[in-house]
Amino acid sequence: MLSTSEFPTDYTVIDIETTGLSPDKNNIIELSAIKIRNNKITDTFTELINPNERINSYITNLTGITNSMVENVDTLEHILPKYMNFIADDIVLGHNVKFDIRFISKNLEKLFNNRFKNESMDTMKLSRRYCTDITSHKLSNLANYFNIDSKGHHRGLKDCEMTYYVYEGIKNKYINK
Repeated sequence: MLSTSEFPTDYTVIDIETTGLSPDKNNIIELSAIKIRNNKITDTFTELINPNERINSYITNLTGITNSMVENVDTLEHILPKYMNFIADDIVLGHNVKFDIRFISKNLEKLFNNRFKNESMDTMKLSRRYCTDITSHKLSNLANYFNIDSKGHHRGLKDCEMTYYVYEGIKNKYINK
């Protein structure tokens, strides 16, 4: 994990959606990322993934991702290499990013005998350090705090976008005064 005294201008924001909370028992159903160069969005990546299991109604209600949406798309074995190629050697930024990294790492090891090696930064940790005037550091609360549109929250690309704007909000309000 990078020191919070370092605020990179080139990085990739990541977010995943899953069938549950356990990387040992659940599967990834969406991989998304936004490439940032000189603090600006330059490229995006988002793919739905066939988890080879049924998505329960709780996850569908939360994410909007249905079984019919993933039944005819590629599996993680085909999408994960493209995702990792998109991320390359970038620092990754995410909200509660350890959750995403645990799932990605588990699958890199299982499918490709590889490891996730990128450095990371977490907007949840940054918000806890700098946004001391709020009590909940959930992404949706931070979006509200920084006046960021959260419509579509709990979909990978939208959560990446919200995370990017939260990161920029923290930098602009607390760091670049």
